[in-house]
Amino acid sequence: MQKFSKIRQIITVVSLVVTFFILGTYIGYNQRPEIDKVIGLSNKETAVITTADFSPFWKVWNTINKKYPEVSSVTDQERVYGAIFGLVDSLNDPYSVFFAPDEKKAFEEEIAGNFGGIGIEVGMKNKILTVIAPLKDTPAYKANIKSGDKILKIDETATFDLSIEKAIKLMRGEKGTEVTLTILREGNQEPIEIKIVRDIINLPTLDTELRKDGIFVIKLYSFSANSAGLFRNAMKQFTESGSDKLLLDLRGNPGGYLNASVNMASWFLPEGKIIVTEDYGENKKAEIFRSRGYNLFNDKLKFVILINGGSASASEILAGAMQDHKRAKLVGEKSFGKGSVQEVVDVTSDTILKVTVAKWLTPNGNTIAEKGLTPDYLVEFTRKDSEDKNDPQMDKAVELLLAK
Repeated sequence: MQKFSKIRQIITVVSLVVTFFILGTYIGYNQRPEIDKVIGLSNKETAVITTADFSPFWKVWNTINKKYPEVSSVTDQERVYGAIFGLVDSLNDPYSVFFAPDEKKAFEEEIAGNFGGIGIEVGMKNKILTVIAPLKDTPAYKANIKSGDKILKIDETATFDLSIEKAIKLMRGEKGTEVTLTILREGNQEPIEIKIVRDIINLPTLDTELRKDGIFVIKLYSFSANSAGLFRNAMKQFTESGSDKLLLDLRGNPGGYLNASVNMASWFLPEGKIIVTEDYGENKKAEIFRSRGYNLFNDKLKFVILINGGSASASEILAGAMQDHKRAKLVGEKSFGKGSVQEVVDVTSDTILKVTVAKWLTPNGNTIAEKGLTPDYLVEFTRKDSEDKNDPQMDKAVELLLAK
């Protein structure tokens, strides 16, 4: 009897040990970090030094796997891309963008120029997709798209919360196809729809004119790869004309190559003068771009630059340098305020990240981004001026240049 009792005690103890072991294992398994519950993903461990708690991210990941009824309709890789999109969006910077494989291909085609489009430069103003400028003689220009137009819809797609890159992708397409923009124009109560037929876009660069009153006018439409050479030819024409009155029209010029802007500014500044500073914040030392010292013109040069809300990027660099160094007077309306520098980084073999790495500062240290440039002479160009074919901004520039 005592022997039987002893055996029963042993069995009870063993059973309790086994039960507690199983229970402990079960509890430990379920309470392990959320990242350990994720299977089928490579390189999931945090590879950066951070105090951020990643466990909520992995808990959401696992909850989706367990509870979302159509979880198999989205691949794990697509969810990773979605998380990266959200990470970049958290910067609240419309010019920082992640490109998944399809978007990367489209971006590379755009850089190469192998696409049809409508010929407008767009940016974000107060989180609204806004036309910086239509490029001269493009479908958008011929369709009377204006600087400052707010694009509400592209065909049937609302642009609210749409990135710049996705908007551009929607506006691109085969030559001869049609796209409809729903826009809200300043002064209009209701949105209007404008149908535009896509075409191959050839970027215009500049025109020159020697007016009867002796003013030499350069209309610069973009800072393209060949613009510096064309501007040099324009400077030669200006010198040979014998005029001392120069009017540079940068209205509706959305910018382009930084190097072209620096090259053009060098015609008017002594060697070594600051043209623009790229401010990288705390990431690295600022980079200063200085005049190359072509500096053909003395202090007797009368120089006026026209700007408006369509003047952006490289246009603002050139105009800002001339204003800060008091080489030219600015006339017109406040510029757009696109003063940031983006760098393209390969993330994987088929994905890239375009990320803002610096802000542009004028020679006096003023930030171009979002603030833009304020002209020395603020002159509005109204709808009535356009209808009556008047140009009060040009009139003011001519008045200043002809003043004794």
